[in-house]
Amino acid sequence: MSFTVAIVGRPNVGKSTFFNRLLEERKSIVADVSGVTRDRQYGVADWNGKSFNVVDTGGFVPHSEDVFEKEIRKQVIIAVEEANAILFIVDVTTGITDLDDAMANVLRRSTKPVFLVVNKVDNNDRMLEATEFYSLGFEQVFFIAAISGSGTGDLLDAVTDLIQEDEEGISDEEKGLPKFAIIGQPNVGKSSLLNALVGEERTIVSEVAGTTRDTVHTRYNMFQKEFVLIDTAGIRRKAKVQEDLEFYSVIRAIRALDEADVCLLLVDAENGIAAQDLNIFSMAVKKGKGVVVLVNKWDLIQSKETNTARDYENNLKKRLAPFTDVPIVFISAKEKTRIFKAIETGLDVYENRQRKISTSVLNETMLKAIEAYHPPVVRGNPIRIKYITQLPTVVPSFAFFCNYPDDIKMPYRNYLENQLREHFNFTGVPIRIFFRKK
Repeated sequence: MSFTVAIVGRPNVGKSTFFNRLLEERKSIVADVSGVTRDRQYGVADWNGKSFNVVDTGGFVPHSEDVFEKEIRKQVIIAVEEANAILFIVDVTTGITDLDDAMANVLRRSTKPVFLVVNKVDNNDRMLEATEFYSLGFEQVFFIAAISGSGTGDLLDAVTDLIQEDEEGISDEEKGLPKFAIIGQPNVGKSSLLNALVGEERTIVSEVAGTTRDTVHTRYNMFQKEFVLIDTAGIRRKAKVQEDLEFYSVIRAIRALDEADVCLLLVDAENGIAAQDLNIFSMAVKKGKGVVVLVNKWDLIQSKETNTARDYENNLKKRLAPFTDVPIVFISAKEKTRIFKAIETGLDVYENRQRKISTSVLNETMLKAIEAYHPPVVRGNPIRIKYITQLPTVVPSFAFFCNYPDDIKMPYRNYLENQLREHFNFTGVPIRIFFRKK
């Protein structure tokens, strides 16, 4: 399920405050990955059990007055193209400005749902002043105070009403096939890998970073297995984002993550894993996706130095901690070295993500592990775990029924996860563990 909401508006109307409000709701935050394009730029919000991606377009408007309108227009047009719904934020304390008018003109021509959100409405006088914004001609108008959160509930109800539970964004023939998203920074070799696998120039390969701006679905048949490869635009760091299109390629990459079962994270062997790659990795883990790390251009490293794959892998896993049960494959997309091994590994991880363990086997194995190492005693009370079951979820999830579920701390949770991984193959797949009252 991939539903994306873009927050647009001129500078200083409170877009970022509203964005933070959405993601810091104690109950509504699912994941918040900072630094995808700049700090707090992208997150996943949850409202009444429905999740959606939130993108703050703030900070992408150059501050010279003459190009202001042109840049805002460009940004809004792209937002309209890429997102499923637009939140247009304005500020009651300044009233309608020329920039608001210019933005409204673009948004009125859109077929996407637009919610006009009048911010800083925190008393009765301002509520009266806010009515002038009806003149912009939008049907859905909401009065909020982002800083206190008043009025945001009604707005979120209206937004989540648009989300269809079964919205998939994939064709019927692709349903049921494993879907791999090739993700990673620009110029790391994603398109080269896709072309090497497919055996044709499916996507443009060039030395210019950021050539790919769209996600490309390619159906593939190999080893008597069918699967779908999703090639994405590169995700960049803040300093490298020079144009709005680049920023919106991030939305597309996020959307590809939503569609995929397994993410093939491409890392440049020479540059190593960057903070940006770790952001992508944690985003995939938070979304419960399988992950395979592909170290590309390994041929260039081998020829230069005595760096062994084992040393490289150990250093890489230190950076990926705490989730280190991840397969790492050393490849060269250009030389077509071990690229089929990469796909075989991806298919293995897909199988691991589908793995269901019978309750009897689970209890037999895990109760022995619990017997070997008991949970710590809390306030003089021994914690007793009586029963374990796998939950019927997409991401492998396990419920441990016990007498004091709230008192089990992270170290013991980690022990249980390690035992699950040791006895059952969940390599490359995030595991969720829940403690419930018995």
